[in-house]
Amino acid sequence: MTGRAAETEAAPAKVNLTLHVTGRRADGYHLLDSFVVFAGGVADRVTVAEAPELSLTVTGPFAASVPGGGDNLVLRAARAFGTGRGAAITLEKTLPVASGIGGGSADAAAALRALSRLWGLPLPPPEAVLALGADVPVCLAGRPVRMRGVGEVLEPLPGPVPVHLLLVNPGVPVPTPQVFAGLAGACNPPMPAIPPFADAAAVARFAALCRNDLQPPATALVPAIAEVTAAIAATEGCLLARMSGSGATCFGLYADAAARDAARAGLALRHPGWWVAGRGR
Repeated sequence: MTGRAAETEAAPAKVNLTLHVTGRRADGYHLLDSFVVFAGGVADRVTVAEAPELSLTVTGPFAASVPGGGDNLVLRAARAFGTGRGAAITLEKTLPVASGIGGGSADAAAALRALSRLWGLPLPPPEAVLALGADVPVCLAGRPVRMRGVGEVLEPLPGPVPVHLLLVNPGVPVPTPQVFAGLAGACNPPMPAIPPFADAAAVARFAALCRNDLQPPATALVPAIAEVTAAIAATEGCLLARMSGSGATCFGLYADAAARDAARAGLALRHPGWWVAGRGR
């Protein structure tokens, strides 16, 4: 132990602005090519404190949807990272589960960052956490990147990504294995090179040239995804509306926070059953 009393770390929502499925390995894992960003203040929160044994307490509006017990991804990450070490972990769950924005992977990554400080250990490399889930390496990095391979190849971008994101979920979980099973084909063209971006409009133009190959099969499973993307696209100032990851969370890109916040307020009013959130980065 380092003597630290507690450490808190945000687990921001991961957003796939693009997601190309480019192949499938012999072991069944799909190869991806994705432009990934993070939604700033839209996040779960993980707090770790010194304790003789590992434990996990889950709070927040989506606490009931988080699996407990030793198979929880946060506890699995903590056990693998600090063999024989203890900590009291509290997860404040404010992001919907099974929703295409990182979920348990973001929480596990946040726990690793907090435990790294609590225990005085260096963070593990991407390949060491890949076994926890394909999104854990990118969530551990926590910055905009081009993600390839099965999630372990993280390439820095040529500059900042000036976007303001609105996230909307219809309240329906989407099982990722069923989405991948519904793919029309697993060998699709990769993204072009990601250029530097002068502004949010340039980000939207590039993303619009690309795809989310999982959106069609996810929409077939959850038709509400089409309703959500149409509602976001209809808001004033929306530059692009698309589904993130395997869904069902969808995003809107806006040039400024004022347009994003106005869209968020309007959608929350018109669709009280939807989860609507958004922050800039």
